[in-house]
Amino acid sequence: MKRFWKEASVTQVTDGWQVALDGRAVRTQAGLPQVVPTRALAQAMAGEWQAQGETIDPRGFALRDLADFAIDRVATQEDDAVAKALAFAQTDTLCYRADPGTPLARRQDEEWEPLLARVEQREGVTLERVEGILHRPQPETSMTRLENRLSALDPFRQAAVFTLASLAASLCIALEAMEQDADPGTLWRAANLEEDMQAEIWGRDAEAEAARAEKRAAFLKAYEFLSLLAD
Repeated sequence: MKRFWKEASVTQVTDGWQVALDGRAVRTQAGLPQVVPTRALAQAMAGEWQAQGETIDPRGFALRDLADFAIDRVATQEDDAVAKALAFAQTDTLCYRADPGTPLARRQDEEWEPLLARVEQREGVTLERVEGILHRPQPETSMTRLENRLSALDPFRQAAVFTLASLAASLCIALEAMEQDADPGTLWRAANLEEDMQAEIWGRDAEAEAARAEKRAAFLKAYEFLSLLAD
């Protein structure tokens, strides 16, 4: 599709901020008003439109797509982002550890344990560490606390947390990303610790690296979306 607008701008409306193309308000993919809660997010979304060339590249609308997901699917309860994000706590990457004493287990203790302990203390939960791959249910009280925590978020933050959790296979990493001093690069490396160690031992595969780079870019965009909600 060819570019059909000259200027993308931001206007304030009753419930927030909206992108307009040559003065015409953008709507979501489902046809709903695409109103977002902060000016910063709307400006970044306008930037996605403005950065397009003569031919539209759909891959350049990561922020818009997340906003549409929040408005069309999460806010309307077409997609239960809380339940889906919560499922990642039951199989959280940070809770599944290698056999004690192995190099991988030592790296997990060094890099994962401080992060997991911060989440537990901040959220008032206790999460089981599991050696091996056999599933072990997390404590019901902890799951209830996490469900309440997620349910209290607005649809935009729920959409971002679910997206981060799915890319990292970890609700804990997604919750840590909500903190003001979070480092998205460090969080992404934590999510990929095992893959990185395997690559260090066996070498890197070009196809796998390309796929991982794509996931990393999506993770960083979801983090950017989340940070723009703090405006």
